[in-house]
Amino acid sequence: MNRYSLWKYLAVLVALIIGLLYTLPNFFGESPAVQVAGAKSTVKVDNNVLSRVEGILAQNSITPTGSFFEMNGPVGTVRVRFETTDVQLKAKDIIEKALNPDPSNPDYTVALNLLPASPNWLSSLGARPMYLGLDLRGGVHFLLQVDMKGALTGRYDSLASDVRNALRDAKVPLAGVERSDMSLAASFNSAADRDAAISELRRAMPDMAFTPSGENGGRFLLTGRLTETAVTQVQTNALKQNITTLHNRINELGVAEPIIQQQGADRIVVQLPGVQDVAKAKEILGRTATLEIRMVDDSPSAMAALSAGTVPFGLERYEDRDGRPLLLRRQVILTGENLQDAQPGRDQQTQQPSVNLTLDSKGARIFRDVTRDNINKRMAIVLFEQGKGEVVTAPVIRSEIPGGQVQISGSMTAQEAADTALLLRAGALAAPMEIIEERTIGPSLGADNIKQGFNATLYGFIAIVIFIILYYHLMGLFSTIGLTFNVLLLLAVLSMLQATLTLPGIAAIALTLGMAIDANVLINERIREELRNGASPQQAIHLGFDRAWATIFDSNLTSLIVGVALLAFGTGPIRGFAVVHCIGILTSMFSSVVGVRALVNLYYGNRRRLQSISIGQIWKPGQK
Repeated sequence: MNRYSLWKYLAVLVALIIGLLYTLPNFFGESPAVQVAGAKSTVKVDNNVLSRVEGILAQNSITPTGSFFEMNGPVGTVRVRFETTDVQLKAKDIIEKALNPDPSNPDYTVALNLLPASPNWLSSLGARPMYLGLDLRGGVHFLLQVDMKGALTGRYDSLASDVRNALRDAKVPLAGVERSDMSLAASFNSAADRDAAISELRRAMPDMAFTPSGENGGRFLLTGRLTETAVTQVQTNALKQNITTLHNRINELGVAEPIIQQQGADRIVVQLPGVQDVAKAKEILGRTATLEIRMVDDSPSAMAALSAGTVPFGLERYEDRDGRPLLLRRQVILTGENLQDAQPGRDQQTQQPSVNLTLDSKGARIFRDVTRDNINKRMAIVLFEQGKGEVVTAPVIRSEIPGGQVQISGSMTAQEAADTALLLRAGALAAPMEIIEERTIGPSLGADNIKQGFNATLYGFIAIVIFIILYYHLMGLFSTIGLTFNVLLLLAVLSMLQATLTLPGIAAIALTLGMAIDANVLINERIREELRNGASPQQAIHLGFDRAWATIFDSNLTSLIVGVALLAFGTGPIRGFAVVHCIGILTSMFSSVVGVRALVNLYYGNRRRLQSISIGQIWKPGQK
């Protein structure tokens, strides 16, 4: 009656072993480490960089406790672990001087970090500790202010080009158009031309309001401004695009579980757990880039000037990824704002690696016109990082390219195509930003939070154990073992999911302990009730577990529904609490119903003539 099949015992044993293995890394703490990443998008970090770092340390008689190369998406990161912070600081200075001989133009970012101190055999099994949030691990906190005026300025610069194209297509003469603060100022040679322009622009550009603004020097003026709805849309898009770009850039640098979210109408909160070097954290944020598409001037006069080391008026000198100089026109054709996606692929005709771009509707229209008017000329895609521009690629325009799908192909490898797509996809910053608040949370404060949270959970656990054993005797001991099993499973699942543990998460663990014992109380009380009704001990155990299951399921299901709601609609700390809460409910149901039942069956199941169960005082009606 109360016997499990062998496979059920094995399943519980396997779950216990997995729980132990994946929980262990959380108790080894962290070691000081140095992280090496590329300071430029064109600098790759691979196993060769790891070997180079190990050689630098060996030359300086520094022995690390571990060195690792990790790929975070398509971007590599080298991490080296040390015994003490003194060795860490010394190693950082040595590595930085060796890898960056020119401090003013560094190729690599060398930052202080923390790495798990788990034994290598655990790491080889994929057993890693949970990520710790900023409140537990320490790190840096930034509040960024997005320059909404800069976003509007960029939008008006782009709209000036749209006005030129719209009037040219409509064959309306235009004397000139330029941005004037937060508006567009267009001039015409006659009032009739201005009136025709107003009719055409109101039709072609519904997001703008155009009004005549008098006459000046024989020129008839027209002023255009974005509507209030359009201004709000530009600012909202700029904020969202900046958040996406920050996510891409910071994630590619290997910062574990960064928090990047909107605060208010024009601010972004960035939290980087484990990063203690504020200067390097600013450098990480400074890697955000802007993207521009310009035409290359390959005319004989331009090439002669380039050979002579001069730059003609209206042109700018840049270098491509191989260091070759190029002269680009100052006029910006498209920006990263018009780029929706960039993915690597292959040319269908030549099967050579290519980069496939997806433009928005405005970008597609501009690109069609530019390619139609500049066949057999080169067009450069320029990426600006930390104020410096670099030509990512400069393909030749072979024919007019209609639609929003653009393909860039040429002499590039599959890896170069993937890298170029990544740069274009992650490089668009819609508006400038500045840091208006910065805070550093030291690891000592995080350690205090962990200690206090651990003590609160431990003392609550001890109080539950004392009560349950005194009240239910041996069955209470089984419940205690099941409760310990539940904690192991919960921590193991969180570790396997690489969840981020914060102070609200610790509170959810403590709450889970209190709720998990409820299932055991229901089971034990149901067994007592069956004994009071005259059932034999074996029958009472069987009926107690079976009949308590429906109540356990209903009560946990309602709690799970609340947890899922918090997970779906909550943000930040609330979401972290909900994750631990939901997983804790599932593990508590398994440990209480399956784990504890396995212990009870193992102890009582083989006794044919069982006379009593150690389950405490069984009160019967009329008993005093």
